[in-house]
Amino acid sequence: MLDDFLIRAALAGIGTAILAAPLGCFVVWRRMAYFGETIAYSGLLGVALGFLLGIDLTLGVIATAVAMALLLTAFQAQRKIPYDTLLGILAHTALAAGLIAASFVGGARLDLMGYLFGDILAVSKTDLAWIWGGAVAVLAGLFWLWRPLLAMTVNEDLAAAEGVPVRRTGTAFILLIAVTVALAMKVIGILLITSLMIFPTAAARPFAKTPEQMAVLAGAGAAAAVCGGLYLSLRFDTAAGPSIVIALAALFFLVAAPALAFRGR
Repeated sequence: MLDDFLIRAALAGIGTAILAAPLGCFVVWRRMAYFGETIAYSGLLGVALGFLLGIDLTLGVIATAVAMALLLTAFQAQRKIPYDTLLGILAHTALAAGLIAASFVGGARLDLMGYLFGDILAVSKTDLAWIWGGAVAVLAGLFWLWRPLLAMTVNEDLAAAEGVPVRRTGTAFILLIAVTVALAMKVIGILLITSLMIFPTAAARPFAKTPEQMAVLAGAGAAAAVCGGLYLSLRFDTAAGPSIVIALAALFFLVAAPALAFRGR
């Protein structure tokens, strides 16, 4: 018989995987990996503010992640400073601000390592409700945005000419990323969330013939890697978040990398 905490951990990991991986397809296609990382770094500030203000931590992270996403969207219009430079400035500013805010909370109340690298084995039933409820909402939103997002990814100017509301669609997608970061925080940690979006997508890419197939394969691969990382964590008594990332890396290097190398010949 599996212990209850293992069942909750597996359910949380699978729910997070099928939530993050399909979004990761657009993150990879649109070359937004550093963008997602910047939003993730703001999560720690949300956790600390949640403690200080006495509100639900998930709501605190969602609020700060959405605020960061909207700030980044506003900065996209300027051309004086390279966008990747702005991402780097905001990412490290958000992380530093979060660490400073966390110092006011106190170590007894805030498990800093748990939020930075995840604590999937401590997932509660309330966390499960947030993850699966959020997954349904985010995936429904992604389904609604799928075709305009695809059109924008192929050619944004052409999509705008065809009547796609480019700015509104892009903002909605960014908000979906922000919510995903908040929901995945407990499972894999603020510093490692981006890997859950990028690795499975990269692993699925050589085998997918359509965008939809790639999203399905990425979700399945992410779920398998999360379960594999959870097994590694329990078997070798290692941190769960980094173990999941190692399993995701193994998925890519053992499955996708050989296929890519073979195609390159």
